[in-house]
Amino acid sequence: MRKETLGTILALLTAFISGLAIPANKLFVVNLDPTVFTAIRALFIGIIFFVFASFQSKSKQKKFKKVPWGYLLAIALIGGSFAFLLFFSGLRLTTGGRAAFFHKTLPFYITIFAFLFLKEKVSQKQALALVIMLIGCALIYYSKISPSGFWSDPSLGDLLVVGATVLWAIENTIARKVMIKGESNLVVSFARMFIGGIILFAIVILQDKMDLLFALTTQQIVNITVSIAILFGYVLGWYWSIKLINVSKASTLLLLAPVISLILGVMIFSEPIPNLQLLGSALILIGAYVVINVRSEFSTGV
Repeated sequence: MRKETLGTILALLTAFISGLAIPANKLFVVNLDPTVFTAIRALFIGIIFFVFASFQSKSKQKKFKKVPWGYLLAIALIGGSFAFLLFFSGLRLTTGGRAAFFHKTLPFYITIFAFLFLKEKVSQKQALALVIMLIGCALIYYSKISPSGFWSDPSLGDLLVVGATVLWAIENTIARKVMIKGESNLVVSFARMFIGGIILFAIVILQDKMDLLFALTTQQIVNITVSIAILFGYVLGWYWSIKLINVSKASTLLLLAPVISLILGVMIFSEPIPNLQLLGSALILIGAYVVINVRSEFSTGV
């Protein structure tokens, strides 16, 4: 299978997993402290990717380290810890559907960063698709909702989710640069999740929340386990896809995810679904269909 085709399929699969993840995590995080929740998830996923990366290093007789660790630490600090903390704090305050769509503004930030720092080319066709999707996101943004039990402060929650999204755009740009330099996507995933998990656990200790960690119920442990499985699928698919195709293209395809989240949010939480949201979702689907046929144009001069 051609790299372009495989990368596109992986990006679409990641979009589906992402669409499932937000409503599921919204359900899980309601009765959990977001710092404890994200710390446990990140550390366990990091251990899994450490095993995979070590196996790959031995089987292919490659050195584990190919780039300065400063890049990997930046990925962990920005994307593996602070971004997760902001996102799940925001998710507790707003609806899963809104969080999903704000998170999927990621391509707009990534495309700018990738153009400026990675010299990625953005075709007119891809730019048109991004504009269509931007209009779709804007329509959803202007669909105002009133606070409720499951979304107590939508405005603050939206702001935290947007902040997390910008941080992830910075992290993804750094990750793409690291992989252009030859580092394995498994090593990048390990650094993001494991080191990010250690940072989050340090925050748990500093906030004196270790008692919450030891007070987890059986149901909460099951919920965290399911969330870990979902996150593993997302991280594996995402970093594999951006190793094969442009990060700006892969991130654009992720805009399919909020449509899935929107549907699940209505089914699980009875979230409001105004007509503007439906129209915005349709525009996002149209834009994503256009992007699927865009071929990545790589730059090696980073």
